[in-house]
Amino acid sequence: MLRFFLVGFLGLTLVLVGVIAAVGGWGWWVLVALLAFLSVVGIYDLVQRRHSVLRNYPVLGHMRYLLESVRPELQQYFVERNFDGRPFDRDVRTVVYERAKGIHGELSFGTERDVYEVGYEYLVHSTAPVVEPDEPPRVNIGGPDCSRPYSMSLLNVSSMSFGALSANAIRALNRGAARGGFAHDTGEGGLTPYHLDGGGDLVWEIGSGYFGTRDRDGRFDPAEFADKSAHDHVKAISLKLSQGAKPGVGGVLPAAKVSEEIARYRGVPAHEKCISPAAHTAFTTPRELIRFLADLRELSGGKPVGVKLCVGSRVDVLAICKAMLAEGTAPDFVIVDGAEGGTAAAPLEYEDNMGLPLTDGLMTVHNALVGTGLRDRIRVGASGKVATGNDMVKRLIQGADYTNSARAMMMALGCIQAQRCHTNRCPVGVTTQDPKRARALDVADKALRVQRYHASTVRQAVRLMASMGVDEPGGLTTDMLRKKVSPTTVRSYTELYEWLAPGELLTDPPPMWSADWRAATPDSFRPRSRS
Repeated sequence: MLRFFLVGFLGLTLVLVGVIAAVGGWGWWVLVALLAFLSVVGIYDLVQRRHSVLRNYPVLGHMRYLLESVRPELQQYFVERNFDGRPFDRDVRTVVYERAKGIHGELSFGTERDVYEVGYEYLVHSTAPVVEPDEPPRVNIGGPDCSRPYSMSLLNVSSMSFGALSANAIRALNRGAARGGFAHDTGEGGLTPYHLDGGGDLVWEIGSGYFGTRDRDGRFDPAEFADKSAHDHVKAISLKLSQGAKPGVGGVLPAAKVSEEIARYRGVPAHEKCISPAAHTAFTTPRELIRFLADLRELSGGKPVGVKLCVGSRVDVLAICKAMLAEGTAPDFVIVDGAEGGTAAAPLEYEDNMGLPLTDGLMTVHNALVGTGLRDRIRVGASGKVATGNDMVKRLIQGADYTNSARAMMMALGCIQAQRCHTNRCPVGVTTQDPKRARALDVADKALRVQRYHASTVRQAVRLMASMGVDEPGGLTTDMLRKKVSPTTVRSYTELYEWLAPGELLTDPPPMWSADWRAATPDSFRPRSRS
């Protein structure tokens, strides 16, 4: 590979220049010293395990760290901007990297945010903070029909499959999850040995392609599912209806990343683009969906079963709620994916124009479950650009019971946001199936970084809640999150949004919900007439 060629070229050049220096002037020895120094640096870069960039790009990779050393002046303009000129959130990325490395994430000189800007949100602290609990709170996942509930961390690894990520990245995430006591969502690419050898708790995600549990025709295979879901590391099952990166279309794995190994685990042709269908074949109506979830729970031996979706229409959510009531059973959890989130390859039109943002989708699902009297038996997860403790607390206030993170977990692995995920040429070995590039990601080191990032971020979320006067998520209220809606007006989430009372949709639907409630039917995902 290029990295070995570069170091070898430096070594060969060093020998040639050394021969010339032996018969030439002293000036040649200066060049010999410089080449010797670069050769030593190159060899060190190849064998060290802490920096993936240097392992794949010896000597040249130091340019990245040169930019970091003069942050923010150069990095702000050359590293922290997207290709369309929009700045990334520097503070968030810095905090994730430093927490993963075990460095304190404090910043100097106060906030860089404009606290007078319309749209600014803040958490309300208490004049009487409480003592932080010794152990972070956890969330019990499992309704009345679940016989094997699971205790979920407040922050977990969101769905990223083997295929989208390299084998070493999956190993590191799973080992980090095992060390830190949090869950690792497999993504829809199937349950592979790389998910199982680290000992971490798994949420096995099943998409419309049924990868890893499909028959020859690409349909769901109950026998294979029952066999794999029985594994002790599989703690819960998540059925993906849609995802934030591309709601309404199936998952896509570019042909360049569909190796022979990937094809074997997914049951698809190698070296061809792998596209999962937009819709499931195991069900076509909300009732059939709820029955299918009940079947998955039974086949898995009573483990928690849930759905993941990016909300598009409130009618769809209400139709699923009506199906739960009609069938007398319900999923154990619902993961709400925000349209602004997602790490997967997706068409630009879908990334920018489809689906509800996480805040709106989360509050829609929470209110629908409350209004139908189902909220007490169903836990809600939030997934979409969750990276810091304040992100977690905001989502808990907006209706979530726990959170999942993808992008920040990738950063903890060493992702530098090169945006080459779909090309199979990831410079740090996170999102590639090229074994030579993936080699750069040292599993043991990155697993430790993932565990550190998780522990520090959860600790900060608990610390924030203590500063707000509560010692567990149940004490948070919508009054504690406020937004500046005009230059002179601040409103709490209680005032800004409508919050349904338990069972309100069943007795007297409020005007803003009544039309959607009438249009929703448990027998079809297509709304009935609103007239």
